[in-house]
Amino acid sequence: MNKDYLALIIDDEPDIIELLEITLSRMGVSCRCAQNLKDAVKLLAAEQFDLCLSDMRLPDGDGIDFVRHIQKHTPQLPVAMITAHGNMETAIEALKAGAFDFVSKPVDLKVLRNLVKSALKLTDRSKFTPPTGQSMLLGNSAIMDKTRQTISKLARSQAPVYISGPSGAGKELAARLIHEQGPRAEQLFVPVNCGAIPPELMESEFFGHKKGSFTGAASDKEGLFQAANGGTLFLDEVADLPLNMQVKLLRAIQEMAVRPVGSQAEISVNVRILSATHKDLAQMVEAGHFRQDLYYRINVIELPMPCLHQRTEDIPILVEHLLRKISANWGSQHLRISKPALLALQGYRFPGNVRELENILERAMTLCDGKMIQVDDLQLPESSSDFTDTIIIDKPDGMKQGLDPALNDQEREAIIKALEQTRYNKTAAAKLLGISFRALRYRIKKLGIE
Repeated sequence: MNKDYLALIIDDEPDIIELLEITLSRMGVSCRCAQNLKDAVKLLAAEQFDLCLSDMRLPDGDGIDFVRHIQKHTPQLPVAMITAHGNMETAIEALKAGAFDFVSKPVDLKVLRNLVKSALKLTDRSKFTPPTGQSMLLGNSAIMDKTRQTISKLARSQAPVYISGPSGAGKELAARLIHEQGPRAEQLFVPVNCGAIPPELMESEFFGHKKGSFTGAASDKEGLFQAANGGTLFLDEVADLPLNMQVKLLRAIQEMAVRPVGSQAEISVNVRILSATHKDLAQMVEAGHFRQDLYYRINVIELPMPCLHQRTEDIPILVEHLLRKISANWGSQHLRISKPALLALQGYRFPGNVRELENILERAMTLCDGKMIQVDDLQLPESSSDFTDTIIIDKPDGMKQGLDPALNDQEREAIIKALEQTRYNKTAAAKLLGISFRALRYRIKKLGIE
C-alpha cells in the first residue's frame, strides 16, 4: 500500500464489523464504522473514503438505497455489498445499482482481501493512462461519447458485462477498454472465441486437464479460467456455446471455481467475466437455445455497441485512422481520399460496420493508381446485399478466386503457386495475380509466407 486508506463499514452485527475491521487493518486500511444508514450518511459527508463495505439489510433501510446515494453524491467511491449466502438476485440488483462488487456471508477472508485490493486500485488513478492507438474507440459523435462514458463506469465495477451489437462494431475493443481502465489492468485480458473451439475440447480448454485424463493428454494443462486468474476472461460469440457447456460454465461463474478434466479437486479462480455476441441472446433464450440462468448471470449490465450507420459523422476520422494503419502495415506511402469518395462512404449503410470499412479501404488502396482514392476505387455495392469484401484475381491456373482479408488456405495456395512460377520474383508474381506489388507484400506478411 502506497498511501493511507480509509474505509467505511456499515453493518448492524458487531461480530461482522470486528471481522472486517481486523482484516482491513492488517491490510493497512483504517476504518470508520456505522450500524445504520443514518450514521453512515453522516460519516460519508464528514470524511473522504477510499472504500465502502455495506450490509444489504440494515435497521433503517436497504443497502441498495445507500449504493444509489453514493452513486449520486460520491460516484468515485467503490462500494461493495455484503449479502446473505446464496442470495444472488439481491447481489445482482446491487451491481446494477452501481455496486463495485459483493461478498457473501459467511465472509471468505481470501475473497474479501482480493475485493479490497481491487477496490483500492481504483483510488490510485496514476496507474491508469488514457487509451491510445489500437485501444481507442474513435469518433466524436454523441453516441460514441455516451459509449465511452458507459465504458468508464463499467470499468470501475466488477459486474459481468454483456456487450451486444452487430459484427464489426468493436465489441472486443470495448471489452479490452473495460479491462484496461479497471483495477485488473495489470493482469491478463484473455479473449476466447467460443465458436472456434471444437465441442469435444471445450471443457479442457476452459477448465484445463490433468495428465493422462484422456488420449493425447501428455501433461497437465491449465484452462482459460486459470490463465485469466486475477484478470478478465472475455467470452466472444458466447451464443455459440453448446447447452451442455453452458451448464458447466454457469457453475464455474457461480462458484468461481473450476475442476480440470481428470481432477477430483476444484481450483478457486478470481476472474471478471465479459461476454459478447452479434446474435440476439434474449431471442435464443426464448427459443430454448441458450440457458436463461446463464443469460441472467452474464448479462448483469448490457453495453450496446452502435452500428456505423448510426454515427456517419465519425466516418472521416475512422477513414483517416484506417488509411494510416493500412499504409503502415503495407510499408507504403499514405494515400488520401477524395471528398466525393468520402461522401460516398458516408452514404453507405455498412452492414459489416467498421470491419467492413477497413476491408473497403484495403481494396481501394490496392486498386488506386494515384495518390488519391476516388469513388470508383471504393467499388461500393448498390445495396448491402451485393457487397463482397473480396478482390477478384486471376489464379495462375486461370481459375477465379477471391483474395479477401480472411486469408484462407486457397489464397495462400494461389500466392505460393504464383511465387513458385515466377521463381519468387514478387513483382512478377503480383503481375501474374493481377494485384499491386504492395498488396502482394502485405498479403505475404499477413499469411506468414516465408
